[in-house]
Amino acid sequence: MNRKVRVRFAPSPTGPLHIGGVRTALFNYLFARQNGGDMILRIEDTDSQRFVPGAEDYINEALAWLGIGIDEGVREGGAYGPYKQSERRDIYREHVKMLLDRGAAYIAFDTPAELQAAREATPNFQYDASTRERMRNSLTIPAEEVRRMIDEGVPYVVRFKVEPGRDVEVNDLLRGKVVINSSILDDKVLYKSADDLPTYHLANIVDDHLMEVSHVIRGEEWLPSAPLHCLLYEAFGWGDTRPEFVHLPLLLKPDGKGKLSKRDGDRLGFPVFPLEWHDPKSGEVSSGYREKGYLPEAVVNFLALLGWNPGDDTEIMSMDELIKKFSFEHCSRAGAKFAFDKGRWFNHEYLQRVPDAELVGLFKPVLSEHGVNAADFTDEYITSAVNMVKGRANFVADLWEQARFFFVAPVEYDPKAVKKRWSEEMPRIMGELIEVLQGLDSWKSADAEKVVLDWIASKGYHLGNVMNAFRLTVVGECKGPHMFDITELLGPDETIARISRGIESIHAE
Repeated sequence: MNRKVRVRFAPSPTGPLHIGGVRTALFNYLFARQNGGDMILRIEDTDSQRFVPGAEDYINEALAWLGIGIDEGVREGGAYGPYKQSERRDIYREHVKMLLDRGAAYIAFDTPAELQAAREATPNFQYDASTRERMRNSLTIPAEEVRRMIDEGVPYVVRFKVEPGRDVEVNDLLRGKVVINSSILDDKVLYKSADDLPTYHLANIVDDHLMEVSHVIRGEEWLPSAPLHCLLYEAFGWGDTRPEFVHLPLLLKPDGKGKLSKRDGDRLGFPVFPLEWHDPKSGEVSSGYREKGYLPEAVVNFLALLGWNPGDDTEIMSMDELIKKFSFEHCSRAGAKFAFDKGRWFNHEYLQRVPDAELVGLFKPVLSEHGVNAADFTDEYITSAVNMVKGRANFVADLWEQARFFFVAPVEYDPKAVKKRWSEEMPRIMGELIEVLQGLDSWKSADAEKVVLDWIASKGYHLGNVMNAFRLTVVGECKGPHMFDITELLGPDETIARISRGIESIHAE
């Protein structure tokens, strides 16, 4: 049966959105857009104990920054709402009753102490067909007693009744057919009377069905839940509309083994969250890709290639190109190492492609942070300065270190360069250079370079020593773009003023 592609990204508002969750959202989005489908953002806030204020807004802001468009959600609305699970209690109650009426679920009154005692008495205890008959539930307690306990407000849960000895098939578009015997599954809790909310397992299935989700694309960590979810679809009588499953590979530590964690980012110096996060309880601030200076397009491109490839050697791809090329056939089943250095490389590549006007706009706040009034310079001047050095930068903030001498004349000079390049006769030679520069007919880079190099040759001076001393007076150190490109932009007055200041300030050791 052909169905319209409808996917959902369903995070819990329990904290900042992990970069692994961002990749899951991205793959959902790419698949939906490629197939002309819908992207749903559903907030799964059934765990009231773990709810964190501000987390939902953070999720929306992060996806918007990355360009992952949402068609239906809490903010966008839609015909299948509400899109927040805490607002769907009546729907869940109805479906809990449906399972109870069909004998597919039962009510359990076991206290935490009784459950702990069962675990201590039985090695590897799980609540299932082999143990449920000796526990306190509606299968072992008379119906009248069950009704009385409910009426009196005795806390209870509703458990799914898993019948043992069945092979459950999960067809995964990435992993193929996975077969699990139901005997290893426990009777999962579907609903808790204490907060009148369902657990993930029930809410997830009910919402996916009612929202007509066609494909469930989620992380590999949810694969063990898939057999239970298949049984729930069957119990509701929805087997024919069960969505296709895709369980994506995990993002792994850059070094060693195991799943990528915040500790890895803290240890190796890279973010694991898209945006900076301020924990409302502890006050801890966690770094984000946006605040670290990453461009959203670079983050998207970087994440897309973690566990997927386009089938060729292409690395730089826009969102539109990713949408055209994306396919689960080229997704890896194995976990993907989080090569954070590659993320910096992507940012460098995208920085080189930022249009001049946009790059100037991004750089002006950096100038302000360093006490430079951007209004003192034309956009053309800032553009020229940035274009000369951006090849050495990975982030916009790096441009300051590479280009600051265009905006602030040096007052200190690299001592190593002074020791190597500034001899006793260099003030005299630099004085001669000033006279040569003052006599130039053209200040264009190529024209000035020819005149100065001819003068150095005619005098028999050491080319490297003279040019490095020249650079030292103008830049403050012996590095930077082509020297005469620098002086063309600075202009004659500023260039000569800097050489004069260097003659007065630099003293040979």
